Amino acid sequence: MDKKGKHTHILVIRLSAMGDVAMTVPVIRALTDQYPEIQLTVLTKKPFRPIFDGLENVEVKEADVKNRHKGLMGLWRLYKELKPLRFDAVADLHNVLRSRILKKYFALESIPFAQIDKGRKDKKALTRTKNKVFEQLKSTHERYADVFTKLGFPIDLSNTKPLERVQLSEKVLSLVQQDTKKWVGIAPFAAHEGKMYPLESTKEVIKALNNTDKYKILLFGGGAKEVEVLEGLAKDYQNAECMAGKLSLSEELQLISNLDVMLSMDSGNAHMATNYGIPVLTLWGVTHPYAGFYPFGQPMENALLADREEYPLIPTSVYGNKVPQGYENAMNTIKPKDILEKLLGVLEPTIKS
Repeated sequence: MDKKGKHTHILVIRLSAMGDVAMTVPVIRALTDQYPEIQLTVLTKKPFRPIFDGLENVEVKEADVKNRHKGLMGLWRLYKELKPLRFDAVADLHNVLRSRILKKYFALESIPFAQIDKGRKDKKALTRTKNKVFEQLKSTHERYADVFTKLGFPIDLSNTKPLERVQLSEKVLSLVQQDTKKWVGIAPFAAHEGKMYPLESTKEVIKALNNTDKYKILLFGGGAKEVEVLEGLAKDYQNAECMAGKLSLSEELQLISNLDVMLSMDSGNAHMATNYGIPVLTLWGVTHPYAGFYPFGQPMENALLADREEYPLIPTSVYGNKVPQGYENAMNTIKPKDILEKLLGVLEPTIKS
């Protein structure tokens, strides 16, 4: 683009899911650092607005895809609302039907519109059962960065700074109650069962941490069923607290930004924690980091993977929604003692095991 960096206004589209929305943050941070004259407006769903707090030169526009902006007419209404903001370009980091329709509307004004290449063919080759091509694919962060490159703004992701730690509100402080203990976040749930560590094994990890009396264990999740499970877990251990169902996303992010470590599945909590530079340990069942969803900037040794010798079809899907028969227990090959050892390695780096 010939307006390179000169108060260019770019619309960034990424509507869902939470983890994918969170993964835009390091890329946007790098972009705004390297091109400080750029103004960004992120189009996303209302609940995800807090994810972009702390980013400079970034505004958020809410897409109400269930009501006001539903269907062709709703998307036309959305386009009419966006038009007065005078965009110089559109970066579509989602590339779904909704954003492709918006592309047609923006074409009426000949506004440059670049879309993510999701690498579907490569991901299919990585996850198929026969003739699997087991190799590292381009990360989602790199795919996002490629979109901006197409618009004339190449990004170097190698020195991206994390978001700053957020000061805790009175409400969060009263819930957590600060003391000298280090804070361990544990997010044991994921969108699909193929990505979830068995609850009994999670209890073993929590019990071992609890018994040291050195750590405050903060349990994260969402939805009524998860809240119920986590409340039950917290009752059993004096150093564990259920955070699920008690905080808004904004408050949850405050808390996450102050953790000493986060233990997460291949899920949104991992990406939200890494955005603040928090060490993140991830557990991988039938998915695999090779698909490109590894938390940004985390060392690969922070990933604990299911045993591929025993379960050679891993990854069986990109999102963990396909679990072949006999693969239900793949995550049992990750032992609680190994998780504990990794956690203690982060929490007490001077102690040699």
